[in-house]
This record gives sequence, structure tokens and C-alpha cells, in this order.
Amino acid sequence: MDFELSEHAEQWRRRLQVFFDQEVLPRHRAWLDHVVQRREPAPFMAELQSKARAQGLWNLGLPELADDEPGTRLSNLDYAPLAEIMGRLFWASEVFNCQAPDVPNMIALQNCATPAQKRQWLRPLLEAQTRSAFGMTEPDVASSDATNIATTIVRDGDDYLINGRKWFITGAAHPRCSFLIVMGVSNPDADRTRRHSCIIVPMNAPGVRLVRPIRWMGCEDHVAPIGELKFENVRVPAENLLGQEGDGFKVAQIRLGPARIHHCMRSIGLCELLIELMMARATERRAFGRSVIEYDTVQRWIAESRVELEQARLLCYRCAWLLDRAGHHGAWREVSLIKVAVPAMLQRIADRAMQVFGAMGGSDDTPIHQALAWGRLLRIGDGPDEVHLRQIFRMEAAPPWTIADSPYLAPHPV
Repeated sequence: MDFELSEHAEQWRRRLQVFFDQEVLPRHRAWLDHVVQRREPAPFMAELQSKARAQGLWNLGLPELADDEPGTRLSNLDYAPLAEIMGRLFWASEVFNCQAPDVPNMIALQNCATPAQKRQWLRPLLEAQTRSAFGMTEPDVASSDATNIATTIVRDGDDYLINGRKWFITGAAHPRCSFLIVMGVSNPDADRTRRHSCIIVPMNAPGVRLVRPIRWMGCEDHVAPIGELKFENVRVPAENLLGQEGDGFKVAQIRLGPARIHHCMRSIGLCELLIELMMARATERRAFGRSVIEYDTVQRWIAESRVELEQARLLCYRCAWLLDRAGHHGAWREVSLIKVAVPAMLQRIADRAMQVFGAMGGSDDTPIHQALAWGRLLRIGDGPDEVHLRQIFRMEAAPPWTIADSPYLAPHPV
């Protein structure tokens, strides 16, 4: 088997790496100063996006772009090493219009929206003229079982009325977020997987209220700030329905597959950064008469991190390869595998990095504590570990296993 990138993918990887090194990374401290410290937009973001688009580094995570839509049409497998580069900085994806939750929302709109919906809602996202969100999780029910979702979407003449509460909505607290896709109950008497629908809701619709921005383990998502929203008799036109009534789970799964794999791809790059930081810190620090990197424990931490990272990268590449060939429905097993493996790996590597850095690792001087929090969040978001492990087990348990019939065991004495 050949595990090398294709020449096509390698060309794009080199182009992105050069742009990242020359244009993005040198502005990281300025981005932290503006966005994190002053809490204002980075004044150079539009310029960076314009430069990236001029070089063709735009909408890289959308393999199914139409002829008139801007982007590269890279496969998922070709995109994987690019997402890894972007993942080294939490904000880098935005430069290339590859940030969550907008890319998964674009994919949902590509696959489920009408032509009129695409003109109104998809096109501005493709052009980075706006931002979006996806409202699924609710505070009053166990959202790990999505059939519990209780927000109502009720037909009223030519409109739908929406009532409910959503939280931990990535991007909902962003000042440029102009709409979100909301999942709710449209037919409570239907089968449990046909009770829900998805509908496009403008953020400025009367009755939509931002209850609060939400932090996770003390950390903010500065690229797509998390929010809690309340919907009180929100009226939107019926043409805002995404797909047909009862298609809520279909729409959600179409967007969640790419969302999960993109998170994992970016996490690979973040782990590469953490290993580099561990090496640098352990090399330059001395304790008890020798360099920290000379201690067996630290060497083992770094080596174990490398082993786990290489395993996770290959698993991500296989998932991307299968997604390209079999589509969303043919890659669910592999998506679940990486969704369990990669966040757990990120947590372990971040924990080791924090131990190597000591107190500094838990401060805002490094990205280590954000990485640890991000890994922990990924073990819950987009389906908790337990749901994915259950799905993996179900696929494993498909054959009628019986010990007595196994040809690998010695015959039982009569």
C-alpha cells in the first residue's frame, strides 16, 4: 500500500504551507492581541482572506462545489493534510474560509437546499460575507439521543412557528452570524426518526434571543463563539424549511459527517504543534543538573505521543479516502472510529505537554490548556464517545457469533 500523498495533494500542501508560514503565522501574536486581549476583530483578516483567495486557497474543504461556486474542489483525502496545517492555529481556518461551523453548514445547504435557498444563504457563506450556526443541542433534554430534541417547528399557514431553547451552539454568539439552521419537532406523531425537521432561521427574526455567550472549561471559542439561544414564537416563511418535513436527521447527518472528520483533521495538526512545543521546552529547561529532555519519563511521553499521532493520522486518512469513495453513508464506521480515537489522543498529548511545561502550560502564554479543553469538548460534541462506541459495537456484532462454530477452537470433547 502507498501511504504517500498524491502529487496533486502534495502540490496543494506545499502551497498552503508556504502561505501559512509567510502570511498567517507571523500575524499570530497580533491576532491574539486584537481578538483575545482587546476583544475586537483582527483588522488584517479581510486582507489575508483576499490574498488566500487570489492564490486559489479558498473553500478547500468543499469537494462538491458547483461550477459557479468559488473553491478548489479537493477531495476529502487531499484536504486532510491541508486541514492539519490549519489546525496548528485555532484561527487559521478562517483565513481560507474553512472554519466550523460554516463549512458543515455549506455542505448541508449544498445537498439539501433549494436553488433559491442556495442563492440567499449558501452563496454569502461561500464568499465569506457572513457567518452561520447550527442549533441542535438543548439544555433540558439528553441531546446525546437526538430524538429527545424538543424545540417545536409548527406549520402556521405560509409560515412556521418555532419555540424552544438551544445551547452550546458554535458560532451563535459571533457578531457576524446572520442565520442558523435549527432542528426541531415538526410532526410529533411520526416515527421517532421522522419527527424532526431543519429550518433556516435569520438571527434578526423577531423572537430570537441570545441568552448568553458560553465558555467551555474557562475557554472561549474566538473564531466561532458559542451561544445559548431562546426561540419565542419565531415566525419564518415555509420556504425556509431545509429539505422536506421529517428530513431533520437526514440534514443533520449530512453535515455532521464532514464536521466530525474536519475536527479530527485539524486536531492532528494541533497535536503536531504540541509535540514540537514539548521538544522545545524539554530541551531548553534544566532540572536537577540535566536537561529535562534527558529524563526517561519525558522521552517516553514524547515517543508515545508520536506513536499515537501517527496511528490517528492514518485512521483519518482512511476515513477521508472512504468518504470520497463511499459517501457519507458508506463511511459511518470510520467516522465513528476517528471521532472516538482522535479527541482522546488530543487530550493525552495535551496533558503530557502541560506536564512538561509545568504551570506555564495552564496559562494563556501557550495553547496547551485550550488544546486540552478542545479535546475534552470533542469527546462530547457531535455525538459523545459512548454513542459512537455503541455504533461501532453494533457494526462489529453484526455476524451471528457463536463459539461452538468457530473453526479456530479445538473440538470440544464428547
